[in-house]
Amino acid sequence: MVAVVGRRSGREVVGLGRLLWGRGITALGDGMWFTIWALYFTRVLHLSPATVGAGMAVAGGAGLVTAIPLGALSDRLDARAVLVGLTVVRGVAMACYVLVREPWMFFLVTAAFVAPANGSTAIRTALVAGLVDGTDARVKALARQRVAQHVGYALGAGLGAIVLTAGTDSAYMLAIAGNALTFAVLAVLTATVPGGPGSGVSRGDGRSGVRVVLRDRPYLAVVGATSVLSLCWAMLSAGLPLWIAGSTRLPLSLSGVVVVISSVGIAALQVPVTNLTRGTTRAARVTVWAGVCLAVSCVLLATTAGGSGTAATVVVLLAALFHVAGELGYVGGSWGLSIELMREDARGAYQGASEAATATVQMFAPAVFTLVLTWFAATGWLLVAGVFLACSLPVPALARWAGRTRTAAVGGR
Repeated sequence: MVAVVGRRSGREVVGLGRLLWGRGITALGDGMWFTIWALYFTRVLHLSPATVGAGMAVAGGAGLVTAIPLGALSDRLDARAVLVGLTVVRGVAMACYVLVREPWMFFLVTAAFVAPANGSTAIRTALVAGLVDGTDARVKALARQRVAQHVGYALGAGLGAIVLTAGTDSAYMLAIAGNALTFAVLAVLTATVPGGPGSGVSRGDGRSGVRVVLRDRPYLAVVGATSVLSLCWAMLSAGLPLWIAGSTRLPLSLSGVVVVISSVGIAALQVPVTNLTRGTTRAARVTVWAGVCLAVSCVLLATTAGGSGTAATVVVLLAALFHVAGELGYVGGSWGLSIELMREDARGAYQGASEAATATVQMFAPAVFTLVLTWFAATGWLLVAGVFLACSLPVPALARWAGRTRTAAVGGR
């Protein structure tokens, strides 16, 4: 028994380590790409903003629709093989951006690159769940990957800034080639994740997995409610810069400082925060506190309307701290709930549903902040605060409902 545990622990360490390095390396490319893509499409490829927006919207919609089927496919087949295949597709699509000359080519390449992203994330989570047993260990592994992801994003953004400074076509092409290379590295690392029992090769039926998760109303209610808290990402990337530029007399660079605070806070605290989400009850409770913290952050920002100087700056920075606390709690709590309440024979399908819910929110999130802050000014922040509270406060009751259905299912078998 000791020998078996030792071998298994070694397999887990190796597998998680390779996934961790792969996530960090691709995040390096992602950070670089996210910094340059808008200018590459408009200045190098000479596409109109409307064309770019339409292409991204269509690809995002495709990703939303395919997340659950791709996750279910990984339940039916080898999750590692499916994830490797999707990674290769995305890497090839990234390389093909250098060949785009017409709008239809842009639509095709963007669909191939963006659409598999949500499904890949779901399968990666299912793969982690196959490597380790227990929600606590799984959430902690995901937290470490998120830390690596944010470190990679930060370094990649720095490389992207260099590309923008150079501003030449060759610099953009080199960046695209570098990002494609990170996907190749990820594919190799994923393919070499050790196999064995529970390593992500589920024995479920992919088609039945789709049906099961779509009929699991308690689970969908939980992930649907928690996914609304992902508005916090657009709050930082879209809402805050828009607010500072249009409704305060503060320097726009302050939004960059807030992003740095967020990145440092996530890198330092995401793993420790996962210790607070052990068990469904605690994960649900942390999710509530996440919603409260995000709501407080919104209220604080509302008070800075027309503000300037030290006092308003301090309030924005205080709001940033509450935002970090809310984001940490949301991510940790949503992992704990989505993993604890999923069916083990349909990990991919269930994580696909969780990703699809988040992707739905993310499709509309920038528009939400643009509209509410433009139409309602400071009151818009209060409306968003109400949304955060409305979606987080019911989570404990929804989690108990979902927990009871899991117990009933076990008893029925």
